[in-house]
Amino acid sequence: MKTFTSALLGAGLVTQAAAHAIFQFAASGGTDFGTSCVRMPPNNSPVTSVSSSDMACNVGGSRGVSGICEVNAGADFTVEMHAQPNDRSCASEAIGGNHFGPVMVYMAKVDDATRADGASASWFKVDEFGYDAGSKTWGTDMLNRNCGKRSFRLPSKIPSGDYLVRAEAIALHTAGSPGGAQFYMSCYQVRVKGSNGGQLPAGVRIPGAYSASDPGILVDIWGNGFSQYTIPGPRVINGSFF
Repeated sequence: MKTFTSALLGAGLVTQAAAHAIFQFAASGGTDFGTSCVRMPPNNSPVTSVSSSDMACNVGGSRGVSGICEVNAGADFTVEMHAQPNDRSCASEAIGGNHFGPVMVYMAKVDDATRADGASASWFKVDEFGYDAGSKTWGTDMLNRNCGKRSFRLPSKIPSGDYLVRAEAIALHTAGSPGGAQFYMSCYQVRVKGSNGGQLPAGVRIPGAYSASDPGILVDIWGNGFSQYTIPGPRVINGSFF
């Protein structure tokens, strides 16, 4: 597996390698949902405009699918990324080609997860991994180490009902130029059961939560002065919701 440290040694050779990827599988509470509740993008290409309506749930993601993943409030939920559709092999990186960057997960309460468009939803962030400067580890490195999987805890103190879960990775290998960041996201349709509370966190609109000039989006990760990273978007909701 190529690490950020090894990539830095060859930074002068960085190109836009064809190493795109898709969040596509899900699991929770011992149940492997496969792709039954994901709004699968048509291909593994990224979204590159932060103002595009595709930022919510990717290309074609405004239309729902028939499947809903039923989950328990407070349980772990795992999203899974791989380079090609319907490929769960761990033999290759989930997202390679120097596509280093953060991984984030958002949720949005909706009336009907099979019909909600995503762009008009109120999104709150429930998980993130940006950049650990000590180990020079990115969120995408963690995906590659774990066969594309990122697990997080579903809030236990939010209303039961239908939600969209939005998993996102941002590739920053060409983000030193405006419009160079690459956004890979998919939305999962879930139904949360057994909640202990009825309050929703404050949310943001997507598109709208990011600016093309945000320091976590317009950033040169290869420069000699790079030592810390600011994750874009809102903070993860506070612990009282978990």
